[in-house]
Amino acid sequence: MPADENTKTLVRNAYTAVADQSRARQTASCCGSSTRSTLDDPGIMADDYSQLAGYVAEADLGLGCGLPTQFAHIRPGDTVIDLGSGAGNDCFVARHETGPTGKVIGIDFTDAMISRARKNADTLGFNNVEFRYGDIEQMPVAEAVADVIVSNCVLNLVPDKAAVFAEMFRVLKPGGHFSISDIVLRGELPASLRQAAELYAGCVSGAIQQADYLRLIADAGFTGLVLQKEKPISLPDDLLVNYLSTDEMVVYHQSDTRIVSITVYAEKPLDARASVLITDTAQLVDLSSSGAAVCTPGGGCC
Repeated sequence: MPADENTKTLVRNAYTAVADQSRARQTASCCGSSTRSTLDDPGIMADDYSQLAGYVAEADLGLGCGLPTQFAHIRPGDTVIDLGSGAGNDCFVARHETGPTGKVIGIDFTDAMISRARKNADTLGFNNVEFRYGDIEQMPVAEAVADVIVSNCVLNLVPDKAAVFAEMFRVLKPGGHFSISDIVLRGELPASLRQAAELYAGCVSGAIQQADYLRLIADAGFTGLVLQKEKPISLPDDLLVNYLSTDEMVVYHQSDTRIVSITVYAEKPLDARASVLITDTAQLVDLSSSGAAVCTPGGGCC
């Protein structure tokens, strides 16, 4: 995997290229890797936002791997932060939920994405949505500002994921919560996939083990961790053939390795000094694999 600064440059360059494209032409992102031999489906991982209230087609570049705003329990008047806000898609859906009395802050470290998102907000006349340039490892946000944090297929691109979760804990109000969608692994990817720069920008080789991901959340101090949704991701053979031999592809398909999109919810305790709810590794593994831990919208489990 590339060194931290090289990784950030790789991701920034890939998403700068995406920012000036329509979703249909988008070919270098998390959900539409340029390594694919066919682009009939512009998103390997993306879910369909079009039925969600507040959806803005111009802001949807197909960069996500879930629908975190659908699970985020955003209430009227909430302050919401979107990490890796891109062209503003999740911000505009969140704005519909928080209403005119709320506020939405999008953070992105790609100038071109910030420009596109601001243009979209201006066109729509949204004066309670703002976009800030910044690194989510060091957010340009004061302490205890947000009621809710959302993020869609972004943390897997960040070298220091523990720093992001610590920052999330810092900027959430006591009693606040997050709902984030991300790519995680169950089992080990072949070395050639792990080392592929294109697949890092494509949200695959930067992903970590699901149990480790959930452990980072608990270690940051969050409680009430719930796996809200999980969805297996299948890399098409016309992408894999760029990295694996025919024999290696057979072994990969027969292995227990799985690439999974998860949407996970957790809370900052009302008393920020409260003990972490889940600290035992076995509990984390059980949660990550148990069907009973998976919620659906309106299920009331959060």
